[in-house]
Amino acid sequence: MLKKSNIEEIDFIRLYQEQHEKSFFKSKTKDEWNKKADEFNKKSSGSVYNEEFVKRVNFTKSDTFLDVGCGSGNLTLCFAKTASFVHSLDFSPKMLEILRENADKDGLKNIKTHELSWNDNWDSVPSADIVIASRSMEVDDIKDALLKLHKKAKKRVYLTYKVGGSFVDKNSLNIIKKDINPKPDYIYIVNALYQLGINASVDFIQSEGRGAFLSLADDYVKSIEWSLGELNHNEKMDLKNYFDSLSNEEKKYLNEAYQWAFIHWEKNE
Repeated sequence: MLKKSNIEEIDFIRLYQEQHEKSFFKSKTKDEWNKKADEFNKKSSGSVYNEEFVKRVNFTKSDTFLDVGCGSGNLTLCFAKTASFVHSLDFSPKMLEILRENADKDGLKNIKTHELSWNDNWDSVPSADIVIASRSMEVDDIKDALLKLHKKAKKRVYLTYKVGGSFVDKNSLNIIKKDINPKPDYIYIVNALYQLGINASVDFIQSEGRGAFLSLADDYVKSIEWSLGELNHNEKMDLKNYFDSLSNEEKKYLNEAYQWAFIHWEKNE
């Protein structure tokens, strides 16, 4: 008889839950994302991230897509240009409104939006050849979320998850002397999938730091507050002085933490 190895005694899903609960970085509300939608659309549309994501996808014999946590739809629009149909799911109505506007501008009629969250029932959402969840897995119940993606996929699943457990770089945190509890790192997701009997592959995408899209120190401070919450006057001034001291090239790579794990698996059913 083959005995269990010690790794089988580790509950990775529980460990994710514990780290998620104590993390400084909390999921944003629907209202917060509605207010952020216009800015998010402008920033995301010009990111190298979209190109890096798409070129890693295996499109073989795949004609339908489900984009979970689609935001303003940058990836949805990429897939819709060649797919027969794309279903796009997000809980922010403003994000979905912008997606539809962008689709109309591109003359794309093969997209259907679904105003749903990770916690909602997805029975009304059709299955698709390929399911993606790009930078959207800020979830309380990681087991339920991963199984939802797996169930909806006919062939393949692709998701990206933050590397390093922080949305703010170490230099910025050191300047304001801020200690944080990180969010679960990407390896929690890989191990949770292993626990669920899913063998995933991992690659990495290096995206631009937050400074690549900012020209004013005030905007930089606001971007930090989006992640950390309201800062006091001294913290804001310290961050502004730091930002203004950087060259344009240094600002482009301001946040070295913006690396994403590209996690994917085949559906063997």
